[in-house]
Amino acid sequence: MTYTRYVALGDSQTEGLGDGDATRGYRGWADRLAEHLARLEPGLEYANLAVRGRRAAQVRAEQLGPALALHPDLATVVAGMNDLLRRDFDATAVAASLEEMFAALTGAGAHVVTVTFPDIGRIAPLARPLRHRVLDLNTRIRAAAGRHHVAVVDTFDQAVTTDPRLWSPDRLHASPLGHERIAAAVAHALGLPDSDDAWTRPLPPLEPRKRLRVVGAEVRWLAAFAGPWVYRRLRGRSSGDGRTAKRPGLSPFTAPGSGPAGSRPG
Repeated sequence: MTYTRYVALGDSQTEGLGDGDATRGYRGWADRLAEHLARLEPGLEYANLAVRGRRAAQVRAEQLGPALALHPDLATVVAGMNDLLRRDFDATAVAASLEEMFAALTGAGAHVVTVTFPDIGRIAPLARPLRHRVLDLNTRIRAAAGRHHVAVVDTFDQAVTTDPRLWSPDRLHASPLGHERIAAAVAHALGLPDSDDAWTRPLPPLEPRKRLRVVGAEVRWLAAFAGPWVYRRLRGRSSGDGRTAKRPGLSPFTAPGSGPAGSRPG
């Protein structure tokens, strides 16, 4: 099946943080997936409604209506990480927001894909106490997806998804390689030509690090990333305050190398 109208809903991962920067523009897995689609269907139109910092209920409230108005034949819905990390996390409420989006989009004729969450405690050791939240939410996502014939990229049991090379230094956002793997995983879930399960394959082994270096890395991560994140939460602020979607409407999208320069916005 080919797709001509792709709309991405979500938070910072779908926006593309970790893959590019504010100066050059963010690419991200959704853009990379759009590139794959555009190589298959040169007439592809693509919108990315994702905004960093958004929780699942905010994605539903702010992005679902605009997404439906664009009449997509393909939509990706990835949200919930910003809920998992909060003290008031409610798996039932998060899953309900996701299911409402699944139901509305599939009911409007779109093929929908979603993604479960990896074992975040293996990415950031201080997040190990949240493992039960991830397991609970993933179970609910799979169940909701099954009720609405939504394709699922299941990351939790794939060891490669917690390889540090797939994550940015902040350990919250995928690295360029991580975004590449997510895009490949979604393409495989869709059964697109030139896609396979290579995204699950492990990277070459890393050399073991001495304990002192590991401890030092944790301290630096706390100071550079975890501390500022907690400070924003205490102030009631979000990284997405005042931000809007980078591609709020459908527009032609051409894969790099197959069209005029500048056809892939950041």
